[in-house]
Amino acid sequence: MGEENRLAAVVALAQGMAAAQSPRESWRAAAGGACRALGGSFAALSVWERGLGRLRVLVNVGELAEGEEEFPEDESYPVHQFAEITEFLHERWAGGGEPDAWVETAEGTSAGRPGYCHQRVAALRRRGRGCCVVAPIVLHGRAWGELYVARPARVPVFGRADADFATVLASVVAAGIAQTERLEEAERLAFTDALTGLANRRAVDARLDEAVERHRRDGAVVSLVVCDLNGLKRVNDTLGHAVGDRLLERFGTVLSLCGAMLPGALAARLGGDEFCLLAVGPSADEVVKAADEVCRRAMELGLGDGVACGVASTGDPIGPVHSARRLFRLADAAQYRAKAERAVHPVVAGREGPGDPVVRLADEPSPGSDGERRRFRGRHSP
Repeated sequence: MGEENRLAAVVALAQGMAAAQSPRESWRAAAGGACRALGGSFAALSVWERGLGRLRVLVNVGELAEGEEEFPEDESYPVHQFAEITEFLHERWAGGGEPDAWVETAEGTSAGRPGYCHQRVAALRRRGRGCCVVAPIVLHGRAWGELYVARPARVPVFGRADADFATVLASVVAAGIAQTERLEEAERLAFTDALTGLANRRAVDARLDEAVERHRRDGAVVSLVVCDLNGLKRVNDTLGHAVGDRLLERFGTVLSLCGAMLPGALAARLGGDEFCLLAVGPSADEVVKAADEVCRRAMELGLGDGVACGVASTGDPIGPVHSARRLFRLADAAQYRAKAERAVHPVVAGREGPGDPVVRLADEPSPGSDGERRRFRGRHSP
């Protein structure tokens, strides 16, 4: 491949990774772009999972052999079987060298000499491939994983120039992976409350819309618990905001622990002193039990004055729920009533029979609802 064509291949690989909409698409673009650029028939991208001591395959592209999958669930290899990633590369980089690629053939090592790797050679023979080029991927100065491109048997093997080009491609892949990780982190932060580490209001809104749509489609029970932490202002005013933040963090932990009682529940901080639990699937009674545990544990925190907790569930007689907004209004109204009555247990919408005051409040027009809420809160509310 000429210099101009190689430059075009590098640009195409970078553009493919940049256009990816998910990590999987990015991995596929990396392996596929490298495979085409090097004239290979197969390529794989693998990550070194240090904590587990294994090299895990993220994606396989091209002509797959029997047993290979594009996105394998658990194709991994102990790193001690591939000494070059833990020994050769480390020693070479420590000595000031570069993480160059090398070539293995079905007959043994070729261009570049990290050492004979029996496992790679055996895999080439087993899968009917004649050679491979292996390029380490370095991210933030550390070995992240490797790019692997193979050719079938009975075709020209990779040479030194191919190994050098693979090194360049691996650096482009590393840059793409770094960008993907930054985007993932940005997305995670966009849906996470910075103080407590719980989900934030944006995450709740998105999940609740999906949950209500599922309820309308197949009748899944959707429940929302809204909590208002009592006494936060007093703690902030008398003990300082650092102590107030500690109270919020500790309650966030309580909410997370109690949410674990409900499989798949989302624990979130809505803002200020308001939190919520969103559950899809568990019965209304299970959710009320978890909410009651939240109330009990909140009273044991030693700071603040417990929590006001309201519950709304499609498993209770609250009428049709066609929108996330209505379920939120019901849980919110239940929480306001709990606040006004200084309730030590959750207030649950729909459980006081016909004319349930919480349901009535939630379904009133906004002006009347505001006045009713003020009456719920009362003069003695914290």
